Amino acid sequence: MGTNRLWQPVGVLTARGRHPLQTEFIVCVCQVFSNSITNTQAVDNKPDSNMGRRPPRSAGGLGSYSNSRTAGMARLEEAVAANATGCQAEAVTQMRADAQETPHSDAIAIACVAVTAADAEQALAYRQQLAEKLSRKELPLGARYHVFVDPPGPKIGNGGSTLHVLRCLEDLYGDKWTSFIVLLIHSGGYSRRLPNASALGKIFTALPLGDPIYQMLELKLAMYIDFPSHMKPGILITCSDDIELYSIGIEETITFDKPGFTALAHPSDLTVGTTHGVFVLDPSSFSGKGELEYTSCRHFLHKPDIETMRQCGAVCVRGNCSQLGSSGDHSDSEMDSECVYTDSIFYMDHSIAKQLLTFHKQMGTLCCEIDAYGDFLQALGPGATQDYTKNTSNVTKEESQLVEVRQKLYSLLKGTTLNVIVLNNSKFYHIGTMQEYLFHFTSDSKLKFELDLLSVAFSIFSDKAETLDQSASIIQSILEPGCFIGPGSVIEYSRIGPEVSVGKNSIISGSHINLKVDIPSNCFLSSLSIKINNQVKYVSMVFSVEDDLKKSVKLLSDIHSLQFFGVSLLVCLDLWGVKISDLLFSSDNTGLGLWTARIFPVCSTLSESVRMSLKMLNSVQHMSAFKLNGFKLLSVEEMLTYKDVEDMLKFRNQIYDEICLQRRKEKSGL
Repeated sequence: MGTNRLWQPVGVLTARGRHPLQTEFIVCVCQVFSNSITNTQAVDNKPDSNMGRRPPRSAGGLGSYSNSRTAGMARLEEAVAANATGCQAEAVTQMRADAQETPHSDAIAIACVAVTAADAEQALAYRQQLAEKLSRKELPLGARYHVFVDPPGPKIGNGGSTLHVLRCLEDLYGDKWTSFIVLLIHSGGYSRRLPNASALGKIFTALPLGDPIYQMLELKLAMYIDFPSHMKPGILITCSDDIELYSIGIEETITFDKPGFTALAHPSDLTVGTTHGVFVLDPSSFSGKGELEYTSCRHFLHKPDIETMRQCGAVCVRGNCSQLGSSGDHSDSEMDSECVYTDSIFYMDHSIAKQLLTFHKQMGTLCCEIDAYGDFLQALGPGATQDYTKNTSNVTKEESQLVEVRQKLYSLLKGTTLNVIVLNNSKFYHIGTMQEYLFHFTSDSKLKFELDLLSVAFSIFSDKAETLDQSASIIQSILEPGCFIGPGSVIEYSRIGPEVSVGKNSIISGSHINLKVDIPSNCFLSSLSIKINNQVKYVSMVFSVEDDLKKSVKLLSDIHSLQFFGVSLLVCLDLWGVKISDLLFSSDNTGLGLWTARIFPVCSTLSESVRMSLKMLNSVQHMSAFKLNGFKLLSVEEMLTYKDVEDMLKFRNQIYDEICLQRRKEKSGL
């Protein structure tokens, strides 16, 4: 690691110069989240008498890595070093045993980690993955892990999901839930902009980090390692596809102890502010000096345009961060240094949570999408007005109930303080699209540098392979000698044969490719196991990383405007021999688009499904016919409905076991 690093990877306890290992993150997180109990916590089980126990004290997290460490933590570091080359479970068992030898009675634990899911199928997938992680001791064992599925019916947004989770917690725990610290991770939705995360969830997105590799869930727990010991009982709300890195002084702490809402704020370019929440900070309590500052927000803006930011006084100057007046002149140098403070995670105390729960009970069934950021936070602060309640420009689908619900929320929350924790030395990263995913994992991005992301993470890669560009990213995969991986491409959970060439800026996920093939640049290929009539089958989706899977049309006559790898879908269907009819798309409710088009053949083996989908792509690129007659065809939407999570995890585990076996052979010198 470089000596000029501004941010230290969260929760890492090792000396600089070593790559972070997954077990090292687990040490830190267990220090905060462990309740010093010996049984593995089941997913969605009932509370027990261990819930109130207090865990060991946390060692420093991101930005506080120079804090002094206890003797117990020193022993934990020794346990990490001793087990760094082995598989994870044994190391974590040893680390946890050491951690329990020196408990600290004054630390606070997160009692509950709540993950939201869009529907029953997604919830089942999440529960299966959580259960597997817990059985492997890959997660802190003291917290309760729950998956809460949105109620059936219209989409309710992450705000509606928040209300629903509060009700579920009360149903599970009665009044006890109001004494818990709860980490609420919004992970509903099917990730159309990053479809390799669609089947198993964005919160389980693999990262090119650790040995064995991390997923986003572990990173989330590690990023918030220091928070529980400086937090009053309440709800900490975050999304599943963002990363917050920060640095603060050695003696400074981030504290969530004020009534109402408390949000983190990060300096961002004005263009970033147009797609995020923006804080209009109180000038009387905000100086912009130092790395950490506590202040309040006068007015919260949700995805404002730049002119609105200026008019409301949200724009600051980098360096001294003095706020600019709405009518001041702006020089070129000043324009270059302007910033706004944007949102990421936020916390609400239990008095607010109980008010929102009461509101939910009074409203009954929700029939519209509520935004936890836009519809909760815009009601806060002395400068808030009702104007936003009728603004539906950022709403994907406007429902008749929306304005009414917003106005009632405004009436409920108006006058509530929005406390802001300003992190002047921080970064906010979003990994929710194929472009963001490729950029952050493969380019010389700041995130890659700050987290020490690896080119090859927990994979088998032979020196005899043709080429592996340093900008490529290989995550828990097996690459056979002779294969070629182009620059800027990501390979995850896959087996790549010796005669496979992958072009640049491509994503290969969950696939077994054992044929001679040149996969073009900018290709997205992801394979799924499905179960139909109790039989396991396989389907592989293939697109361009530039394809818009969210775009849809209302009429069959308009499908010519849909693009597959830069070619009109109408032309592609003709090449594949697929008839245009009402049966072509799997759903009218979500529109006619690439997401719902029944174009991907069901096959009996994983490798055959890859071969068929690549032939489809080849026919489009060379304008040559490749008929899909005789195949059952599914849309991506249907693939997710029929997905067989157990079989997909089995494939991943086979790769995992083979890598561990190879490591043991290398260690023994075989």
